[in-house]
Amino acid sequence: QVQLVESGGGSVQAGGALRLSCEASVYIHSYCRGWFRQAPGKEREGVATIGTDGTTSYADSVKGRFTISKDAATNTLYLQMNSLKPEDTGMYYCAASDGVIGTSCYQLWSGTFAFWGQGTQVTVSS
Repeated sequence: QVQLVESGGGSVQAGGALRLSCEASVYIHSYCRGWFRQAPGKEREGVATIGTDGTTSYADSVKGRFTISKDAATNTLYLQMNSLKPEDTGMYYCAASDGVIGTSCYQLWSGTFAFWGQGTQVTVSS
């Protein structure tokens, strides 16, 4: 069983930056990993994913502002968020899954992922 723990959320003003981290309980470098977010009253949406070879995918709304990365040595996934906007507010979840075939890792679809963290809150004020 893979356990994921997010950290790094907080409250910032528009234009600010945050870096989220997600630590895994076991070695999952070969897994597809990603970040999702959910705002109050809205469905969970994909933010960014990263495949086993480091290929990344981003939602159009965060391209050029967010960067997903991972550190194999520490088994940690990161999301660097710059130029934050109020519409980025929400609960951010990290996710992971093995056995992901082809381009499924890059579809930003929550159904791809088997393991989820509890989430970390990000609030951006105007």
